[in-house]
Amino acid sequence: MKRVVSGIQPTGNLHLGNYLGAIRNWVRMQDEVAGEGGDCFFFLADLHAITVHNDPAALRANVRAMAAALIAAGVDPDKATLFNQAAVPAHPELAWLLNGTARIGWLNRMTQFKEKSGKNREGASVGLFAYPVLQAADVLLYGATHVPVGEDQKQHLELARDIATKFNTDFAVDLFRLPEPIIPPAAARIMSLRDGTAKMSKSDPSDMSRINLTDDPDAIAAKIRKAKTDPKPLPDDPALLDARPEARNLVGIHAALGDEPVADVLARYAGQGFGTFKPVLAERLVETLRPISTRLAELTRDAGEVDRLLARGAAAARTAAKPVLAAAYAALGLTRG
Repeated sequence: MKRVVSGIQPTGNLHLGNYLGAIRNWVRMQDEVAGEGGDCFFFLADLHAITVHNDPAALRANVRAMAAALIAAGVDPDKATLFNQAAVPAHPELAWLLNGTARIGWLNRMTQFKEKSGKNREGASVGLFAYPVLQAADVLLYGATHVPVGEDQKQHLELARDIATKFNTDFAVDLFRLPEPIIPPAAARIMSLRDGTAKMSKSDPSDMSRINLTDDPDAIAAKIRKAKTDPKPLPDDPALLDARPEARNLVGIHAALGDEPVADVLARYAGQGFGTFKPVLAERLVETLRPISTRLAELTRDAGEVDRLLARGAAAARTAAKPVLAAAYAALGLTRG
């Protein structure tokens, strides 16, 4: 049976880039895997979030907000197991057990630690160095057969496979599956509405740089109307957008919303200016995001429902994780209380 496991760090103020770049892929994966008789485990990676300093109240709020956004965008708790990582203690338990198998040399080769710690490597937390072991536990705990990974996470999945192989070999067990990568369809790379060379980000001080999932139709229309562009008409060849980052971004958003190639969008609007194109794009955004923002508003007003769904998912995840964790303790000769 196909089992997909994936996590996402809880961040607040979700925007169009989050939806088109990641969340929409989860929704599609959930439906495809369920149609094949498999299942998906999706979690909010709040334990990974604490590898750097977080305000506790903000982290709690972000977990709930991210869960609400996922559900509003189509992640169905009746089709997938949705939970927050900290609610399943088996994650950090198994990570500690796997720390005895993982090797410092393996972790030293993880490029993300070098990137995230920067010049302050000695001041980085142990958690930031060792979090790939927790990632391995996240997927091995549930017997994942497949894990969606981008380019920046391939190395971490290879580490999980190495840890699983060494553990199985060292203790003469056939406990951990070796998960295979799923390379999702190329996610839309959504850029800032104010600077086509920078990614759309919640950290940008200008709210006009992004379309938030909570924006109402008037706000969306205003942001697209004021989005930075150039005076040239749209070309008929996508290659001619390469030197026009803002134009390329707006056309790319339109293409991503319709799941169509940029060339098809240009075939319809070539020769026209942004005075014509922007209202069309704004209307498409409004219609795409309307049901999401409506459902998100409902869930935001009913935090108890979000908490209930997360608790239900966590209970299911704890049940699924229990036999693997128990077998790992037994393989190590440990007696649990």
